[in-house]
Amino acid sequence: MRRRRPAPPSPLPQRDGVDPVRVRLPAGGPGATVREHLVGRLAAGPGVVDGMFAAGLVVGADGRAVPADAPYVPGMFVWFHRELPEEVPVPFPLEVVHRDEHIVVVDKPHFLATTPRGGHVAQTALARLRRELGVPELGAAHRLDRLTAGLVLFTVRPEERGAYQTLFRDRRVRKEYEAVAPHDPGLELPRTVRSRIVKERGVLAAREVAGEPNALTRVELAEHRADGLGRYRLVPGTGQTHQLRVHMNALGVPILGDPLYPEVTGPVPAGDFRRPLQLLARSLEFTDPVTGVEHRFTSRRGLAAWSSYEDWAAGQ
Repeated sequence: MRRRRPAPPSPLPQRDGVDPVRVRLPAGGPGATVREHLVGRLAAGPGVVDGMFAAGLVVGADGRAVPADAPYVPGMFVWFHRELPEEVPVPFPLEVVHRDEHIVVVDKPHFLATTPRGGHVAQTALARLRRELGVPELGAAHRLDRLTAGLVLFTVRPEERGAYQTLFRDRRVRKEYEAVAPHDPGLELPRTVRSRIVKERGVLAAREVAGEPNALTRVELAEHRADGLGRYRLVPGTGQTHQLRVHMNALGVPILGDPLYPEVTGPVPAGDFRRPLQLLARSLEFTDPVTGVEHRFTSRRGLAAWSSYEDWAAGQ
């Protein structure tokens, strides 16, 4: 089997901490020219693509502008910067918990996406860290949901990123989460929840289906109080999308502030940072695959509904 040749380095610098888009022209792709291919591939429309070519914004590996009538060559790479969407700044600090020559661990606030995706591009933890730390090579070793706060691991050196990503893929990172949800005195805890979770593309909420379990979560009640709330310790054994939120909902104690479980609510207006999801990635523990150091990191954040439910419910 012939190996695909690696992509050459990007001829374009980052912009606002965001990498340029790289497109590889596949064998048998649509279009006789580079322009025709991009018109068919991108959702921007022919007018936008034509404007990019006219302004010299589409470049090849040598950094030179690619003409609109350049012939389609399978395997060719082109780069361009996407038009960044207008984003409301997330007004919460991104705190660095640990930094060395290999990794950066941060305490992410609620509402901040980990990496650029969809309408969240410059207002992401990755883009902000690249700008604030001046480390353009920084990359994410894993992701944390935009609505979830807590610890996220980033890598400094691109050649080492795969080693750290493998830790998460092979489940060699011990993660603990904290959640605030209703307290049900009839719910027997601790327990391990096992189910099969599927997340369909284009559907906001994941769901449990019959079949071989692919999601495992240890659920423990840390404490509860007279107002009917409980503070839970969650230890995931797997990493399915929305797993902790799905499993807590299945137990009849959905996490406070969840816009998807048990019911999908209307979209939250941009800039509405009230009543964050009460889920926190509290700790990360692993053996560093590069240095061999045993790491344990703990979030300094708290969950507002536990410290002051009235303020959280009022959106203060």
